[in-house]
Amino acid sequence: MQEKLRHNCGDGTVGRAGLDFASKERKSKRMNAQPPTALHPSLKPPQQVAFHRTELMLILGLYGRMVAAGEWRDYGISSLKEVAVFSVFRRTAENPLYRIEKRPKLRNKQGLYAVIGMDGRVLKRGHDLKTVLRVLERKLIRAVD
Repeated sequence: MQEKLRHNCGDGTVGRAGLDFASKERKSKRMNAQPPTALHPSLKPPQQVAFHRTELMLILGLYGRMVAAGEWRDYGISSLKEVAVFSVFRRTAENPLYRIEKRPKLRNKQGLYAVIGMDGRVLKRGHDLKTVLRVLERKLIRAVD
């Protein structure tokens, strides 16, 4: 039987004697991977507004207290192009009781955060989420008989 001659190519691979390794190197240099190019470099991907973890901690803390009190039962979160919305429901199939919105475009004007009621009225608007959420915490405090 004829024994196959093998040798180390220097790059960790083992090849058979008689092969042209220089052509292999030329091919690998021509086929370098390049990053993909954008079809429309002027168009940026749409950015979404979302709640930060610290903001969600405040909102979900209030939500948990209201669920324990039996006031709220469900919620929904929407991250859209210009606004992030946390909607609170009494039942799943209803319209939201309250919407907590984050609008970055209003940061320098009326305030980044707003609490909007079921009828669309703005109950509270401001720059600090904790103070804006106080309007909903008042509903949790009741007189005990």
